[in-house]
Amino acid sequence: MGQGSSLETADKETVKMSFTAVYLLAMLTVCDQVSSDRINFYNVKPPAEATPFPKSFKCFTCERATDNYNCNRWAEDVWCPQNTQFCMSVHHFNSQTRTKFVTKRCAAALECQTSGCRHHTDTGHTECVSCCEGMICNVEVPTNQTNAVFTTRQQAYSSAPARTWGACWLKLLTMLGLTRLLLL
Repeated sequence: MGQGSSLETADKETVKMSFTAVYLLAMLTVCDQVSSDRINFYNVKPPAEATPFPKSFKCFTCERATDNYNCNRWAEDVWCPQNTQFCMSVHHFNSQTRTKFVTKRCAAALECQTSGCRHHTDTGHTECVSCCEGMICNVEVPTNQTNAVFTTRQQAYSSAPARTWGACWLKLLTMLGLTRLLLL
């Protein structure tokens, strides 16, 4: 009977350790998600050593694609030339807002002065042009005067306190009774 009870105790300890390990992994996942929700995908910067020149960037690039989805899906993955600073999207559509074609490319500031929408009475279609600054920022296509604009990056400021991963880790350490590690 003595050996049987020691096996039961060992089994209970194994179950308790397994539960703790699963709980720890769950909390680690939650902590990692907390930090990833602060990613601004419109301000992605590649590692400096991977770029062909300083301040390099990429844009979705296609010529006369059938729609935005196909343009983005099959976009060429190339670095923009040094004489460009922006990503341009040109959307041609008919009066029922059905896309005729989409063109996306890298552009210089002067080219982006054509941003906006124009109706072509000779062909009966509308052309909307937008430009943006940042890594692959031309995800969407312009459809009206509201989003057919020339946007540049601005420093984001907020009076709200920044959420950091530290609060999540502190909660995790407290739950595991390991807050004394913080004092070391």
